[in-house]
Amino acid sequence: MKKISWHTFRHTFSSLLKANGEDVKVVQELLRHATVRMTLDTYTQALGPDKRAAQSKVVGMIRPKQSVFSVYRESQGLSS
Repeated sequence: MKKISWHTFRHTFSSLLKANGEDVKVVQELLRHATVRMTLDTYTQALGPDKRAAQSKVVGMIRPKQSVFSVYRESQGLSS
């Protein structure tokens, strides 16, 4: 089994807490950072599903009658 460093664990822990909807102030305090900015800028990453959900919302605002999948298929020149 691959060993995980404390540094990697802290990054993963922070990102998973954020993905689970935890308040950023709670994450900051759990990691014992001096500021929320340190937590967000250094330790927390947006995970794939969060990025896709954000993009889907924007697409829905621009093209509300089409799903993201159909928009993707159109952009790739694929038939429905």
